[in-house]
Amino acid sequence: MRKLFGTDGIRGVAGEYPLDERTVFAIGSALGSYILKSHAKPRVVIGQDTRVSSEWIADTLARALTQCGIAIQSAGVITTPGIAYLARTGDFAAGIVISASHNPWQDNGIKIFGHDGYKLADSIELEIEDEIFRALADACVPGGEDSLSMPRSLPGDEDLRRSYVEWLGCQVKDVDLSRIHALVDCANGAATPIAHHVFRACGVSAVFIHDTPDGRNINERCGALHPEVIARKLAEENEVSAAKRFPLGVTFDGDADRALFSDENGNIVNGDAVMLAIAREMLLDGKLCGHTVVATTMSNMGLEIALRHSGIQMLRAPVGDKYVLEEMQKTGAVLGGEQSGHIIFRDGDATTGDGVLTALRLIAIMAKTGKMLSELVGDLKVFPQTIKNVRVRQKQPFSDIPAVAETIRLAESELDGRGRVVVRYSGTEALARVMIEAESKELMERHADAIAAAIQKTLGA
Repeated sequence: MRKLFGTDGIRGVAGEYPLDERTVFAIGSALGSYILKSHAKPRVVIGQDTRVSSEWIADTLARALTQCGIAIQSAGVITTPGIAYLARTGDFAAGIVISASHNPWQDNGIKIFGHDGYKLADSIELEIEDEIFRALADACVPGGEDSLSMPRSLPGDEDLRRSYVEWLGCQVKDVDLSRIHALVDCANGAATPIAHHVFRACGVSAVFIHDTPDGRNINERCGALHPEVIARKLAEENEVSAAKRFPLGVTFDGDADRALFSDENGNIVNGDAVMLAIAREMLLDGKLCGHTVVATTMSNMGLEIALRHSGIQMLRAPVGDKYVLEEMQKTGAVLGGEQSGHIIFRDGDATTGDGVLTALRLIAIMAKTGKMLSELVGDLKVFPQTIKNVRVRQKQPFSDIPAVAETIRLAESELDGRGRVVVRYSGTEALARVMIEAESKELMERHADAIAAAIQKTLGA
């Protein structure tokens, strides 16, 4: 099993293991060693979000890679999918993003894309991990106060960001978006410089909030972790005018690889509803290959039923957009995503979830059909669902813990055909996640509480 890489790269508290200066340098050295095996004259593109720690982490990785003989080009502050795009379209051996996505500002992370724009396979991450531990065992790996005080030198190339913005615009170039007025929450994150340029270039009239990052306010009571903020503000703004001013609200997470929305009435619209609207439009256009959508184990049963009514099959992958993508590649599906707002479009060659692209595609559907967002997703009947997080001291297989396994079995038996049970560990935090869907709120809460209590008693931190 991987010890450093989770479902979305290496993540932790900035300045602490595995994101202390010495380990970050070792990560760069290990990645450099891996790249040199397959590229004679390698270059790497690096991007980052707006956290105060992103700059020194990017600089430390760059120094390690440069020492390996690898040329570095920085895109500065850019979204995660922006780096994935640059990695696959430029002459780069890999792309690196410094971001902890939706986590608080004290955290950070390192995400790596191959030259094809895909996140690395688990087997490659294991290979790199082995090299990291070998590098850490080498007393020559630098670290400590001297390296922390070194000047930072990654200004960022505006041309790289511009090429990504232009590619995004091309994805909706045949639709007039000028009639759509959007309220956009940038989460004080990586979407801030990108969203302004993209929406302006595509003709979308937009008002932006939480677009003044200071290094410590990323995701702070804003963004995709708090979709109620944009929903509430949109409802307040629209109430002022008899004619609704904003037909939708858009809210990104810290690195903008996902987005959530609000309809014109101030109702939150999550990734399940977005997939439903987009899948139907692609089906009508004859672009939904195999009449199939790939979701995850966390997507609501209501989505599966609504898609089935439209003649669309839904497949489920493990949680994590890289696993959604793997299932899409296996089945030939061109649309997939997660309830959390990661949506992947393979018809436009995207290789990871992209919140800005998702927003543009959804806005384009509204512009083409003349329908409000509430109309596009109004028939989605959501089963009551709850997710309970339990902090754990270790990630032991649930099947090895009789008390937990029996509680899960009882829930699955009672909910058979009338709900779902998903119990898993977070890929980025020391948490067990208990997700229950049921026909009634009472059933949902009873089983969720029972399973969470069993985990807390046996594994709780």
